[in-house]
Parts: sequence; structure tokens; C-alpha cells
Amino acid sequence: MIRPLLRWLWMLLGWLELIVLSMLLYPLAFLPHRKHGRPWYRRLFRLWCKAWIDALGVDLRLHQRNRKTLPRQYILIANHPSAFEDIGIPSLFPVLSLAKIEVRSWPVAGRISAAAGTLYVHRESRDSRQQAGQDMLDALQAGHNIALYPEGGIKGKRLHDHFRYGAFDISLRSGIPILPVFLHYEAQDDFHWSSQSLPRKILEFMLSNNNRVNYHLYDAFHPQQFEDKESYCNHVHSRFLEWQRRHLD
Repeated sequence: MIRPLLRWLWMLLGWLELIVLSMLLYPLAFLPHRKHGRPWYRRLFRLWCKAWIDALGVDLRLHQRNRKTLPRQYILIANHPSAFEDIGIPSLFPVLSLAKIEVRSWPVAGRISAAAGTLYVHRESRDSRQQAGQDMLDALQAGHNIALYPEGGIKGKRLHDHFRYGAFDISLRSGIPILPVFLHYEAQDDFHWSSQSLPRKILEFMLSNNNRVNYHLYDAFHPQQFEDKESYCNHVHSRFLEWQRRHLD
């Protein structure tokens, strides 16, 4: 009985924190900002993402399964079973995320994410995907880390049968390694986002009987080890399948 009460108190404090940070970040988002966001705004954005996690009552844990030191700069990739990773990943890693273009029009959150340097893509548009690739290269050249989901969207609770080549092509062209993170939601039905509205999905996060979320960080893949994007992509996808069997099966 005590634990649920503590969780609801934690969420209440989280919502208060989120409201305060939103009241600060939203008007600041109207100020002129740099292409990839100003450093101080990106730091506040990460705090805002952490406030969302507290408000949703999610117990997010990072498991550092990497044996080697993290690379100085990286392209973070992860599986994409939920909407939660849109705040979970930037709360843990200093990255500019690639998001679907619809996020930019979300009330409050869209403007805040844009001011923080989020990159956008219209998934059904080839021209938009090509422009997003160039935007990611520009961000890497400017010294930033980027994050994207090579499944190309939320495909299901389990890994899609293939990854798209974009992240691997960019890694080969830039020389920047890929940092893999396998996402494991213990209550998969509660966290998977299919056809629900965003408000309903937020409520499902908050009402989940199992709020544990595990992000498993593994060693980076270096582009020098691969001859082309196809072999690179297939190798990394096969490793994600191994991690899926380890953490889900």
C-alpha cells in the first residue's frame, strides 16, 4: 500500500517540476536560437525530459554493459517499441534526436524540442529523408552526438525484420561510430504505442503496474570494421536480435 502512494507522490512532484520547467522553456523557445540549439537550452531540455520521466512515474535504469570506454562522439541507435524513448534517450545521453515531423506541431513540446536542436524527418518523403541525412551529417560535423531509430518508426513490441541503412551510411561517411542501446520495457503492453492518442498513452504509462524500464548500453561499432552499409546494417541488426533473445525471450 505504501509503495503505490509513494509513486503517486513522486509523480505529483514530477508534474510540478515539469510545469515549472515548461513555463521557463516555452517562452525561451521563441527567442532566436542556433541551428542545433544553444548549449544552455539543450541542458535545460535534458532536465525537462527527466521531469517528464518523474511525472510519468517511470523507473528508468541504464545498464552499462559496455566493456570499452564510450567513444568521444557517436551516433546512438536503439530499437523503437514505444514513444517513451523520445524523452528517455535524451534524458540519459547528450544527443540531438531525429524525430518524425509530426512532433514539431505538438503543443508546447514541439516548440521546446525544436529549440533544443531536434532534427525532423517526414518518413514518407524521400526528399525529406535525404535532407534529414544531410542534417545529421551537419550536426556530427558541428561536434554533436545524434540519436535515431533504424527501424524507421514504431513497428511493434519486437524488433522489425530489418533496419534501414541511413544510420550506417552516415557512420561510414562521417567515420563516427554507432553506439547501440537495447530498450527493454518490462510491461510491454503498457508501453507499446500503437493507435492510442498521446493523452491516453501518457495515462497508460502512469497507470502501469510495472513501471520498470531498462536501457542496455553496449560497446560501439566502428565503421572501419565494415566495407559497406549493407554488411554494417545486417551485422548490427543481428546483434540486436541477440540482445532481444537475451532480454525478452
